[in-house]
Amino acid sequence: MANRLTKIYTRSGDQGTTGLANGDRVAKSSARIEAFGTIDETNSAIGLVLSDSDLPPAVRSNLSRIQDELFDLGAELALPGHLAITPERVARLESDLDSFNADLPPLKDFVLPAGSPAAAACHLARAICRRAERCAWTFAEEAEVNPELLKYLNRLSDLLFVIARILARQAGASEVLWSSGRNAAD
Repeated sequence: MANRLTKIYTRSGDQGTTGLANGDRVAKSSARIEAFGTIDETNSAIGLVLSDSDLPPAVRSNLSRIQDELFDLGAELALPGHLAITPERVARLESDLDSFNADLPPLKDFVLPAGSPAAAACHLARAICRRAERCAWTFAEEAEVNPELLKYLNRLSDLLFVIARILARQAGASEVLWSSGRNAAD
């Protein structure tokens, strides 16, 4: 990395624009900025999951790699013409998803975002990832977006759901299942 931040504030964004990696300035309200900002939120939420010291090693390793990949994904959106998300990265998420899901019981009901603190944090990361995917699709309506990037976000949210199920079980908590019309007194 050639440039290091020596000063955190620059004042260059005080007029409602921000700089892309190629030096172009765009509105902070643009769909591009919304997309990679929400990807950053996803990454931060995954960091919250990673703050749990009792994560299974395979989950920790997987989520740590994904954090790096989300930086690459954000860079792809921040630098027009740059491609970082490949079909191989999507395939790896699919493989991880299949592997983590293999030992879980099949679902017959919807799972509510709960179970344990780590599982709930993972559900939060999943929900933010879904929003990042919607933001990326909104941006794709106005500019060309790598289709693998869109697939990656879709698979990642699925993977985060499966990991949340694993974390709830690992903590000894049962998954909280949705019950339509549940009475508040129940």
